[in-house]
Amino acid sequence: MKKTLPYRPAAAIMLLNAEDKVFVAQRIDSALEAWQMPQGGLDPDEEPEAGALRELQEETGIRPELVEILAKAPEVLFYDLPPKLMGKIWGGRYRGQAQHWFVARFLGTDADVNLDTPEPEFRAWKWAEAGELVDLIVPFKRALYTRVIETFRDHLPR
Repeated sequence: MKKTLPYRPAAAIMLLNAEDKVFVAQRIDSALEAWQMPQGGLDPDEEPEAGALRELQEETGIRPELVEILAKAPEVLFYDLPPKLMGKIWGGRYRGQAQHWFVARFLGTDADVNLDTPEPEFRAWKWAEAGELVDLIVPFKRALYTRVIETFRDHLPR
């Protein structure tokens, strides 16, 4: 069944603050101590950059005018759900996500972050070092986050 399911079209954003730290947050619907970057599904016919900025605002309250897109990943990056989650997430319609990734500069201040959105998804947030990201994410997304870091290496501190 897993191989026959499609990937969910999605967009994601690596948001960097002035100190080149990365925005990460913890999901409300998980008790895990895992932290993730903002991401979510694309609406039908939605352009990936518009979707990434929409998801960022829906999840964090950060308005698009407070974000400067620096680069887009040259290819779509994929991850598969683990078998125990397949069939439970997204109504069982997808095997994972096909994500369009962007790296962006946050032009606002911490006061511009507001997790108390109309449909809250996160319970906590922080700025993390890029080198921490792989250890912070759920295990099934570690290979994906490794690829994201490699893809945006030129935008990260050395």
